[in-house]
Amino acid sequence: MSNQIKEQPASLEAASPFELRVELGEATPESTVKSALSTGDMGFLHSFTTGSCVDGPGVRVVAWTTGCHFRCLYCHNPDTWKMKNGMPVTIEQARKELSKYQHGLKVMKGGFTISGGEPLLQDRFVIRLFDAAQEMGIHTAIDSNGYLGSRLSDEDLEKIDLYMMCIKAWDTKLHHHLTGMDSAPVLAFAKRLAARKRPMWLRYVLVPGLTDSEEEVTNMANFAASLGNVERVDLLPFHQMGEFKWKKLGLPYKLEKLEPPTEEIIELTRSRFKTAGLLAI
Repeated sequence: MSNQIKEQPASLEAASPFELRVELGEATPESTVKSALSTGDMGFLHSFTTGSCVDGPGVRVVAWTTGCHFRCLYCHNPDTWKMKNGMPVTIEQARKELSKYQHGLKVMKGGFTISGGEPLLQDRFVIRLFDAAQEMGIHTAIDSNGYLGSRLSDEDLEKIDLYMMCIKAWDTKLHHHLTGMDSAPVLAFAKRLAARKRPMWLRYVLVPGLTDSEEEVTNMANFAASLGNVERVDLLPFHQMGEFKWKKLGLPYKLEKLEPPTEEIIELTRSRFKTAGLLAI
């Protein structure tokens, strides 16, 4: 395993998560992958990016994991669906990378966010990395769809200072249409976080003709408000920045003719969340 990791073909740090990265861990044996997933000794990362101001409070360093079981129609990083597209990185290497930013993150009152892909597919690696961040005094946040939240113990939940839950849709059929997956585990995890009073931001992707209806937004807003732990709502307008990846990967992209939401739709959606008593950004 050590030889494979030393022969990494790309830098762990990237200018943007929109860089197309594939097959960086393809040579890793399946037995090594299984061992890594169970122990957290190694993880698969698309990249580390720095200077983010949209992935949690303050200025953030973000680790982008690979592997995702959702197949969102509007995904802007489909190269993160396959775990072995990511770079195999030992927990020691990841700790060392994070430690480079320890002082700066404290000065800028920022922190460390793990996104993806879906981070909880690599839950042991994620928790060990958050453990290291907290030991360094760094604020921790996760950007997750929440479907695999049951993998985390109550003790694990304490290792994460902020949960950024991207709930794709309230309506069950719409959620399945958008992602290919059931919404029940997602909503159950959101309720569990609320019961344990864990701070949460709701991330809501606004897709014209799909997630922008009055009924859908109102139901989502009322659910989020009922939880009692949602500190804010991040509205994420649909965009086409990841379309080139679908084409490069030979994947059928169904939303190529869809335009981003207008400012009017964005403001109307924001007002519906505000009506429910939520801060919407």
